[in-house]
Amino acid sequence: MKTHLYLLLLAAGISAAPQMSSMAELLTLLQHMCEVMTKDIQNLRIETPNNIDDVNCISTIFEGTEQLKNNPAIKKFSVFFQKFERLKQWLMPSLAKEGKCDTERRSTTIFIKKLMTFIRKVLKTTRV
Repeated sequence: MKTHLYLLLLAAGISAAPQMSSMAELLTLLQHMCEVMTKDIQNLRIETPNNIDDVNCISTIFEGTEQLKNNPAIKKFSVFFQKFERLKQWLMPSLAKEGKCDTERRSTTIFIKKLMTFIRKVLKTTRV
């Protein structure tokens, strides 16, 4: 599965190469969101993939991000979600029909950290 995810991210990275600074900005915004907002939304639980390397879990990441986006406490981070939509558009055409993804409802902090890992992997593949 890691190989499939790598190839998917590589394909997305090739088309996203000019936007690498935007990806780094995404990480910065997400880090700031994590620091500022996790206290405000501690009770929110989001379906979080157990294995961030599983290609079957990409849509779960997107769904969790939508759940974050719709939370009123997160509205001030709309710039992050606009930029994340671009990343999502790059990845969507490359996605095959997904299989089963093992998830667990986890805290917002854990979801955001996994989302950061996912974005770092995309950023890393764009540098290849």
